[in-house]
Amino acid sequence: MRFLRILLLLSLFSATAFAQSRIDCNALDSHILKETIRYCVMLPAGYDAPTAKSYPVLYFLHGLGENEQALFKMGGWDLVEDLRRQHKITDFLIVTPDGEASFYVNSVKGKVRYSDFFLYEFMPFIEGKYRIRRERTSRAVSGISMGGYGAFRFAFAYPEQFSAVSAESAALIAASPDDLNAMLRSDTPMNQILGSVFGNPIDIGHWQQNDVFALARKNRTAIRRVAINFNCGRDDQFKFEVSGEALHRELDSLGIKNQFHIYPGDHSAPYFLAHLAELMEFHSQHFPTTK
Repeated sequence: MRFLRILLLLSLFSATAFAQSRIDCNALDSHILKETIRYCVMLPAGYDAPTAKSYPVLYFLHGLGENEQALFKMGGWDLVEDLRRQHKITDFLIVTPDGEASFYVNSVKGKVRYSDFFLYEFMPFIEGKYRIRRERTSRAVSGISMGGYGAFRFAFAYPEQFSAVSAESAALIAASPDDLNAMLRSDTPMNQILGSVFGNPIDIGHWQQNDVFALARKNRTAIRRVAINFNCGRDDQFKFEVSGEALHRELDSLGIKNQFHIYPGDHSAPYFLAHLAELMEFHSQHFPTTK
């Protein structure tokens, strides 16, 4: 009888262990960037069970000044866990790479090739290491602030790779290169970062290749297959609600379906967390059922 009790306790412990979600943080030595890039992956409950089940993946891009742990430090893990317990979202992996201050693009003259790293090195690595479904319908991208810009840029430049995109307070810049050059004349830390990525003065060709508005016009037909949901606070310190509204109007004019919301709030972690559930539910609804 004692032996049977021990077996029962062990089986209950094993079932409980397999039912726990976890965050796997690690690093990739990048040949493209010639440096080590950290990343985290939120694995759903049941991922460690002895099964061949594969999952959709959401790449989540952090904002300027943050890193791969930003989503979880602001309470994202608890929020996602609550959504799953309430059966409001299905199981999918959430992958958060460290984007440093790259804006997730190749910098001017290709000095820092972050976009190439993400598309041709990081995604294949992640989707080979973890049990991820590799078809387009099972891959989406999201982000906050700088990461929101990055998410839009990836989805609009490579709509054949992503089935959905979302963003909060995306760092969209609707200004012309001339206006940006005028802004870059003031030597602030933010302007130094923009100059290192897009040139100072702005490299017009490079800017146009990465301009979300220009990409929407260029790839409008393919982007119509991408589900889009984004929001911004009406008191955003950087006025990104203005450029967000401009993108919403542009997408509407191009016949691209999109959901855009302006909510009370500013450009801060409490605002991002307050509306994160909406994005997670959006992606869950657009992912296929896990196999």
